[in-house]
Amino acid sequence: MSSPQIFEQTIQINASATVVEKCITDLDLMHRWLNPALRCESVGQWTTEIGGRSRFIIKIPVIEPTLKSVVVKREPGLIVWAFDGFFKGRDRWECQPNIKGTRLINRFEFTIPNPVVHWGFNLFAANLTKQDMKAQLKRLKRVAEEIYLLEGSK
Repeated sequence: MSSPQIFEQTIQINASATVVEKCITDLDLMHRWLNPALRCESVGQWTTEIGGRSRFIIKIPVIEPTLKSVVVKREPGLIVWAFDGFFKGRDRWECQPNIKGTRLINRFEFTIPNPVVHWGFNLFAANLTKQDMKAQLKRLKRVAEEIYLLEGSK
């Protein structure tokens, strides 16, 4: 078993924590900022309450690697998905309100049980994953700030 790896990214978003959280928990909004190579599907009724199940599918033709996930912790401004598949771990999203809006922290903590996949990930995909997490947060920021501006103009 590999030792846990932790990738953590933070971004300041000029929108309320309620709007930022909505971008993380609303499936349609989520698809606006997720990596276009990723697809999230609900398993049963979509929910981000504890026990809510989904799967994240990487759009690689033929093999489509999939991570099965379940919400294991849920509080206002906090959601933690646990996942199992070629990765095992947790994806934690925390909204921290502040004077400028919201500080969003995304912490991806995982192990890769298969030693060959672990080696390949570290050699080819670890840096790309970190870069993608940063890009994803920037896309989420744009979506949240756009919604916040639209809601403020009503």
